[in-house]
Amino acid sequence: MARRISRRNFARVAGAAALGVAAAPSSASTSPGQREGAARSGPGERRTFPDGFLWGTATASYQIEGAANEDGRAPSIWDAFSHTPGKVANNATGDVASDHYHRYKEDVQLMKALGVKTYRFSIAWSRVFPQGGGQPNPKGLDFYNRLIDELIANGIEPFATLYHWDLPQVLQERVGGWESPDTSKVFADYAGYVAQRITDRVKHIFTINEFGAFVELGYGIGIHAPGLKLPPARFLQTRHYAVLGHGLAVRAIRASAKPGTKVGLAENMTVCAPVIETTEHIDAAVRATRELNAAYMTVIQEGRYTDAYLASAGADAPKFTPEDLKIISSPLDFVGINIYTPVYVRADASAAGFAPVPHPASAPHMASPWLFVGPEALYWGPRHVSSIWKATEIYITENGCSSSDVPAADGKVYDTDRVMYLRNYLGHLQRATSEGVPVRGYFLWSLMDNFEWADGYTNRFGLHYVDYTTQKRTPKLSADFYRQVVAANAVV
Repeated sequence: MARRISRRNFARVAGAAALGVAAAPSSASTSPGQREGAARSGPGERRTFPDGFLWGTATASYQIEGAANEDGRAPSIWDAFSHTPGKVANNATGDVASDHYHRYKEDVQLMKALGVKTYRFSIAWSRVFPQGGGQPNPKGLDFYNRLIDELIANGIEPFATLYHWDLPQVLQERVGGWESPDTSKVFADYAGYVAQRITDRVKHIFTINEFGAFVELGYGIGIHAPGLKLPPARFLQTRHYAVLGHGLAVRAIRASAKPGTKVGLAENMTVCAPVIETTEHIDAAVRATRELNAAYMTVIQEGRYTDAYLASAGADAPKFTPEDLKIISSPLDFVGINIYTPVYVRADASAAGFAPVPHPASAPHMASPWLFVGPEALYWGPRHVSSIWKATEIYITENGCSSSDVPAADGKVYDTDRVMYLRNYLGHLQRATSEGVPVRGYFLWSLMDNFEWADGYTNRFGLHYVDYTTQKRTPKLSADFYRQVVAANAVV
């Protein structure tokens, strides 16, 4: 099966396919704090980040934990999907993955050696509620409590994600997963339960990771769990119930969490970059960003679906109530965005006022064919979130790349391409912070090599090489680079 469509880039594909329609004009061509013609850092100048900038790494439960059948954990949709022959490259599963469940103390030491001060991890819903809801598993949160305590003991602040795609399989079988509002409600119950028990130590909670991937790939084209290809009306309704689940979870967390807890999301929004930085193309990129994120980020931030989105859906548009929209747009304390590659946009004379520009065949990409190198994404992504939706606290919750990592004779992985990627992307992130865009932290994907969903173990995104036979972790050259960035609080 071709891997040219991935969870990382599907939002832009889906957005472009769904929206060949009019967009409201925008004059938001500059962001708060932007200085037109601001001086760029020259040779020898340090490109520093603001004091207190949080450097971290990120992972997800099913991708690293293993221990699939231990301590009361029940199957998730990814267990069922990966155990279905032909669904994952080489029929790989996450049964063992990177064995983080048993090696978390060792992995915390990897973080400490990097010097990072934050770590974003996800909680496996089916460990906590094996039946989706109802009676919790007494051992469900024990692992995460141990992990949280270990992080804090080593000076690392935990950021927790409640849903990173591993829906309890029983909910898929019983109600159709995210096709049902019942899942949205049960997710909120789970969110409230977890928040009540970890927010004495965890002060940043993400509800859901990447609507623009798990809905599109899992329920739209079927190459991710649960592997469905829904007809348009059912698919668009599933999108709606996913964002409704987010809004219900925000409310449940606020009702249950300890004072001082902050709530947000982590979305792989479509990042539209102007083909040339002129006013007309910048304005087009702003319009495109709002429209191509209509189904997720825009409705969450604005409490309404855009007219263009609903018009393009026609009779297949989701059914919703004003109360639904009020819940979906429950105020957030911060916005997390996962950024890998941009969509280049130009101004045009269409009703929409913008047109995506396809990548030429010669466009550079990383080991994953979809991961086109476009460092500007790390500038325009947070800038758009700040200027369009007035976010005042932004985190880059994922950014990184795959590389054809092969140990050299000395055992080291010299991933110079990943170092190149990170240096260039971080340079554009520093440009954003220097112009006043309120990015507070950056989480590099990923701490270590792991189960990369439908790609199995064929792609490696980690700072640490994992030998899946022995589970030995080895720092790559990129780990050395990132350690220096963190220590200097600057692009080096």
